[in-house]
Amino acid sequence: MRLGVLDVGSNTVHLLVVDAHRGAHPTPMHDDRSVLRLAEHVGEDGKLSKAGEKTLLNAVLRAKQQAAEQRCDELLAFVTSAIREADNGAAVLRRVREQTGVDLQVLTGEDEARLTFLAVRRWFGWSAGRLLVLDIGGGSLELATGIDEDPDVALSVPLGAGRMTRRFLPDAETGGRPDLRALAALEEHAADVLAPVGEKLRAAGEPDLVAATSKTFRTLARLAGAAPSGAGLRAPRGMTATGLTQVRGFVSRIEATALAELQGVSAQRAHQVPAGAVVAQAAMRAVDVTSVRICPWALREGVILRRMDQLEGA
Repeated sequence: MRLGVLDVGSNTVHLLVVDAHRGAHPTPMHDDRSVLRLAEHVGEDGKLSKAGEKTLLNAVLRAKQQAAEQRCDELLAFVTSAIREADNGAAVLRRVREQTGVDLQVLTGEDEARLTFLAVRRWFGWSAGRLLVLDIGGGSLELATGIDEDPDVALSVPLGAGRMTRRFLPDAETGGRPDLRALAALEEHAADVLAPVGEKLRAAGEPDLVAATSKTFRTLARLAGAAPSGAGLRAPRGMTATGLTQVRGFVSRIEATALAELQGVSAQRAHQVPAGAVVAQAAMRAVDVTSVRICPWALREGVILRRMDQLEGA
């Protein structure tokens, strides 16, 4: 079966097409993404602007056409924090559905955490034991832990790299160097938000394996010396707390325009790396871990795996 997954996030609209059948892992056949930064189109009134809605509409139309060209049997489309938090999000999704025929489903933060956990569990397998997963998105940070495929605890907090950049580091957004006092304020804010989250996760049990996923964690790990993307999905990658501290110190003292020129750093997201480093460090401290394994599978793969499970059950 050929499945298409359309992920409308705070930063990007991402279409992933895979071939999947019972007993086999999903095989990627097509991958396309466009940077929309929808969260930046949400004004002070809490509404997605007309310009933001238009870019979303065009991106969905393009993805629908590509899915048809790829002969997808089904297109699974969903939105995360940027649209679900917009005051006019429901109305925007209704108009997108009417004009494109694509029904974008709204995932809650807990949904994101659970589906990402499923993907990471399938990637590492049962030998991972009790698993703890950290996932930094553009708008939110998801955390989950458990011994099975469905986590015992799944949480989401508004600490996404894009959101924190807009709130604390406007200089980085324009290509400049982040303000060190603002970084310290962000660190304090993240620690306060994560204090009760860390307590819940630690109370669930000590993890046997701690995994991190998302573009932000992959970028930080690459800057800390992890294998490049060219080494393939299965190349082992990880990051220590010490390595993350060194990366944070580096990205805190360099302009975003210069950071964007480094290998492994996306030019479109370079300005979010300092905030992402602070949030990653706060998350690792909150759950009291000294290292993480990087998992290439995340939310999109979780959506695919859940759908395949449903089809097999039927």
